[in-house]
Amino acid sequence: MVLVALGGAGLVPLYHWLHPATTSVGASRTDASAQPAASPTPAGPSLAPFGVLFDGFHYGDRNDASLKAHGWSARTYPGGPGIKDTWSNAGLSFPKVQSAQGGQVMQLQVTSDGTKAGTHQTELESTEPTFYDGTYAARIYFTDGPAVGKNGDHINESFYAISSPNETRQYSELDYEYMPNGGWGSIRPELDTTSWHSSKQGDRVYHPTYQRLHGWHTVMITVHDGRTDYLLDGKKLFSNDASYSLHGPVDVAFSTWLIDLPFAGKRTWNMQVNWFYYQAGKVLTLSQVNKAVKGYYVHGQTYVNTLAASPR
Repeated sequence: MVLVALGGAGLVPLYHWLHPATTSVGASRTDASAQPAASPTPAGPSLAPFGVLFDGFHYGDRNDASLKAHGWSARTYPGGPGIKDTWSNAGLSFPKVQSAQGGQVMQLQVTSDGTKAGTHQTELESTEPTFYDGTYAARIYFTDGPAVGKNGDHINESFYAISSPNETRQYSELDYEYMPNGGWGSIRPELDTTSWHSSKQGDRVYHPTYQRLHGWHTVMITVHDGRTDYLLDGKKLFSNDASYSLHGPVDVAFSTWLIDLPFAGKRTWNMQVNWFYYQAGKVLTLSQVNKAVKGYYVHGQTYVNTLAASPR
């Protein structure tokens, strides 16, 4: 979730930061009309089901031509959220990590010396709004402390789906935001899940989960028949109805940034993403997602895309 406090008061969506010129919901239920997709047969890309995008982020570096070819871009344009106009692609890398499936991750790094000039935030975003109803899943390493330097920053580690910058009439935004040191007045570790109806300030529903999440977790968003569910490691956290669900195709992004600069001194924060998985038009369980992802890795497939073949 990418929320920004204006004047210490309300929260506004990422949209207002990218375009400066311009209740929790009830208990869960089982939707009988949402038929889970069959797990793909992991014998090759041609046998993956229609409407799948899987990326294990096996790239050489931020300049790898495959990154752009696969529809990703590291953000360098100005704006917020966080410390405004400090976005850089220098913090994007793809290191080897033993605890990751497939042994490699995408790493999003924030560095700061406590000044705006010395701060660099990182985001990787899709370049086309190709996602809509279905299942979104990502395995993320949330961190509670910096890799280098003093702890205490109001760091934000996020995964979200958002309307294209050119879309204003059918705006949508679905967010995960983890803040290990709190932020905007909160001092507790907090994972916020938020759905926006429009880009208007406060026009959203959200649910905070107060717990520490240091380590690997799988976050999921399922969207079907106007219903949106947020799940953490298979456990449902929050649901909302059609008023706050997707109104049209969206991009997806991973980002890490600082809400403010509370002290001086050099520090480095690393957020890592093992993989991203999307299944169009189907509600999957965590077990089904994990089985599909494991199958791709077993057969050496670190990127699968059958979205173009998906019937509409």
